[in-house]
Amino acid sequence: MSKMFFQTGRKKSFSSYKLAISAAIALGITASSVAQAADTPVAIGISGWTGFAPLTLADKAGIFKKNGLDVTLKKVPQQSRHLAIASGDLQCAATTVETYLTWNAAGVAVKQIVQLDKSYGADGIAVRPGINKITDLKGKTISVDAPGTSSYFLLAWMLDKNGMSVKDVKLATLGPDAAAHAFLAGQNDAAVSYEPYLSSIRQSPDKGKILATTLDYPMVMDTLGCTPDFLNKNPKAAQALVNSYFEALAMIKSDPDKSNEIMGAAVKETGKQFAEEASYLRWQDLEQNKKFFGGEITSFSKEAATLLTQMKILRKTPDYDALFDPQFVANASVAK
Repeated sequence: MSKMFFQTGRKKSFSSYKLAISAAIALGITASSVAQAADTPVAIGISGWTGFAPLTLADKAGIFKKNGLDVTLKKVPQQSRHLAIASGDLQCAATTVETYLTWNAAGVAVKQIVQLDKSYGADGIAVRPGINKITDLKGKTISVDAPGTSSYFLLAWMLDKNGMSVKDVKLATLGPDAAAHAFLAGQNDAAVSYEPYLSSIRQSPDKGKILATTLDYPMVMDTLGCTPDFLNKNPKAAQALVNSYFEALAMIKSDPDKSNEIMGAAVKETGKQFAEEASYLRWQDLEQNKKFFGGEITSFSKEAATLLTQMKILRKTPDYDALFDPQFVANASVAK
């Protein structure tokens, strides 16, 4: 409509201009309504995990909105996030790389489009005094989230690297938050958790200690993925999601105090508290994303698939190329 009124080859008179504006108003096509209509709705499933905070920042700081997106962030437990996708309640979700293997194997197709973070000590196992190495966990009771979650996979990964499996320990199924609280309350011998909950254990050395983290076993990395249907129908919106993530990282770099306050408020923390917890991970910038989608994602997925198959969580070898779409990182623009 704007082209018809304002972009002909002839020079318009002021009266013609007023007539055009009047016609647009009569049709209800004001600039604000056009912008509002252009906002693509998308629901994204997340958790309180510190690594997902740039998505919260992009939402609260108006970055998503500025880029033509009407984003709703929904906190959904990791073990049921794919069910929300299958029901249509979510179009996208953030989770760990290996989780997409189990989701796609379960018939819930989701493609990763941007890497969010890598854990640098933000995920780990807390233990009671007297437990000094992974093999000391044999026969012990460990609080850990359900199979199919990142916490369960982290435990299985660490045990496997030490010649053990989950069959060598006793499991008490608790989510990361509940696992940390139970550990602080004196329950069970060990707990698998992540930030911000792991810091509550770090701050209570009388209760126990952190035995191992992703500094010792670097295997926790998160991505944002969307359904193929959403990506096919809304490629511009998908690109805007990826661009918005990088724009949020730029804001964190240029205004860390304000950014930390916004991200901390989402989990009821001060900016200082949030910044401390965020120091245990690394958000991934554009160059790191290009490297990740250039080969890292496939090599890690193959190693993860081997372990998941041994655990009988995966029944067949997945199509690794179907797990991600690198075009949105390749075409990403970064705000200056």
